Amino acid sequence: MELLPENQQEFFRSKAAAIAHPRELVIDALRAVQSHHGWVPDEGVTLVAALLGILPIEVEEVATFYDKIFRRPVGKRVIHVCDSICCWTREGEAIFTYLQEKLGIAPGETTTDGVFTLLPTCCLGACGDAPAMMIGLTTYGPLTPQRIDEILAQVRAEVSA
Repeated sequence: MELLPENQQEFFRSKAAAIAHPRELVIDALRAVQSHHGWVPDEGVTLVAALLGILPIEVEEVATFYDKIFRRPVGKRVIHVCDSICCWTREGEAIFTYLQEKLGIAPGETTTDGVFTLLPTCCLGACGDAPAMMIGLTTYGPLTPQRIDEILAQVRAEVSA
């Protein structure tokens, strides 16, 4: 299994050699592995550590802290539902419950068709559009059940195309 193409591996090796603190590249390297592989397995952590010349535990610390790095398989699209106080005061809990019912999964699970994984996240920075969720790099809000239905249908169509 190729976790990262050789040209990207060389990019991170050379960039790490050129800077004083290669640990600065951990998130970028983890994102590259995740982008190529879909998630970051243990071998991805080991690879990133080797590329940057740091200890695997230093990579693991970042990988397990940052909630946008996935350490186990996820669906083709990950839905991050904001659970900040702002979203929760604007019916965020009801929205999260609706998403679980609509997708037929609990938080942390993936739909049977492998399209969606549902995860809570501490803040999306979209307080003005609360309640909000993010799929990929797109933030959606304010959410209603009808809007969620439209968004999910659109994303499913994009995945199928």
